[in-house]
Amino acid sequence: MIDAPLTAVSFAPLAVALPIFGAALAFILRRHKRSQRLVTIGVLVFTLVLESWMLATVWNGGTYSVTLGGWAPPFGISMVVDGFSAFMLVVSTIVSLAVLLYATSQGMADGDEDGPVSIFHPAYLILVAGVSNAFLAGDLFNLYVGFEILLTASYVLLTLGGTNARIRAGTTYVVVSVASSLLFLIAIAMIYAAAGTVNMADLAVKLPQVSEGTQMVLHVMLLVAFGIKAAVFPLSFWLPDSYPTAPAPVTAVFAGLLTKVGVYAIIRTETLLFPGNELSTLLMVAAGLTMLVGILGAVAQTDIKRMLSFTLTSHIGFLIFGVSLGNQLGMAATIYYVAHHIVVQTSLFLVVGLIERRGGTSNIDRLGSLAKISPVLALLFFIPAMNLGGIPPFSGFLGKLGLVQGGAELGTPLAWVLIGVSLLTSLLTLLAVARVWNRAFWRKAEDATDPDPLLLVGVHGARGETYDIVADEPASRYSDRGDTALLPNGMVAMTAVLVLVGLALTVLAGPIFEFSDRAAAQIMDNGNYIEAVLGSTTEVSQ
Repeated sequence: MIDAPLTAVSFAPLAVALPIFGAALAFILRRHKRSQRLVTIGVLVFTLVLESWMLATVWNGGTYSVTLGGWAPPFGISMVVDGFSAFMLVVSTIVSLAVLLYATSQGMADGDEDGPVSIFHPAYLILVAGVSNAFLAGDLFNLYVGFEILLTASYVLLTLGGTNARIRAGTTYVVVSVASSLLFLIAIAMIYAAAGTVNMADLAVKLPQVSEGTQMVLHVMLLVAFGIKAAVFPLSFWLPDSYPTAPAPVTAVFAGLLTKVGVYAIIRTETLLFPGNELSTLLMVAAGLTMLVGILGAVAQTDIKRMLSFTLTSHIGFLIFGVSLGNQLGMAATIYYVAHHIVVQTSLFLVVGLIERRGGTSNIDRLGSLAKISPVLALLFFIPAMNLGGIPPFSGFLGKLGLVQGGAELGTPLAWVLIGVSLLTSLLTLLAVARVWNRAFWRKAEDATDPDPLLLVGVHGARGETYDIVADEPASRYSDRGDTALLPNGMVAMTAVLVLVGLALTVLAGPIFEFSDRAAAQIMDNGNYIEAVLGSTTEVSQ
């Protein structure tokens, strides 16, 4: 086993333990809202510093394994840190911290009316712990535990406030998640029965000795279980109805992170446990259908949240496309694109939360004049929307270009078909976000269908009149729903931070792509992973 030096990688378990202990402390402080907020924010800041240190340690290569409890692998619990897992940890925690600060600002502005803050903060930290555990898991059962931790927390966050719509959406989400988790657990049991281990490095050595038919059954079961969690067509039916009903911060962090954990699990199992690309054709077909069905659903929506939920599903197809190629270039582009999509998709959902506050709705038929009313809000939407659409030179374009190059390198007829599908999906994505821009931001508010009164605060009509529905208060500051700031500075600032992070992925595309290429090389050569966990004397089956 390659032991990690006594540096940040040695403290990898703290990436999971810190949020769990922070959740316990936040729950103890449930009657002290300010202290609870400070604890939650402080824990995430410290976790981000630790994970950034870990990423710096593996930036130039290297795979390290940390074993817990003194039990040597494959019997003990292993946490594995390589470039891919460290990168995912840092990106996910940056997004989680930004969303937390956004939610904190929203709660302070609203008086925490949308849900009990005493529940939100502990559940949020538990969600972060589950995501981190999934990224670090070195065995399938620990990966299952990570999924269950984050899913349990997500049940709570999804139903905050207890409205009928959220309970209905939460019920669908729970049923689908339990079904996928049960399938995953059955697959783990069957894998243990076939190979005698659930350690992924050990499985990479022993699974080739299992009969091909059994391997195929296990492979398909894991793909289906992870496909549900990643929202891969036709297993994505649950997502558009589940995410839009949650509060804006919850929807944003769900959209950014939860499906990507499923994609991460697919990448690990496809490259480590089943590296022969036996199901590459199936993955390509699923990727193409996910892109097309998702984006066609997005174009048909009038609610911005539902539109973004469908684009979320559609762009999961780009990630599965990269995985299905089975070459280093496609995998490197996938690693870069998953970071882009986490940041950009989260940014857009945060912007929708601001749109709802300023316009009173997220339905584009009832919106208008937002570019004139709030130029800052217009800019915060425009940049990530163009990024999502893949307009040069944004990171969305660069990531898709890498995927197209990977497909061209493979050169099969199906790969070229997928290249065409990806280009069509990009054009339709641009059409969907341009439609939102034209109606919600560019059209006059008085031309909207039944505009929400909140939208008309301070809007000047065609004859010069001002629709001011709040007496004796500055129209640009307050709504008729209580003394609630329409666009609190903290919410705007955190949205702007994520937009800037998305731009940083463009500005720093060169070094990030170089890193992604090194991480992809590590992933494609599973010998590095096996040696890090089991030791250099392990005979690696080819």
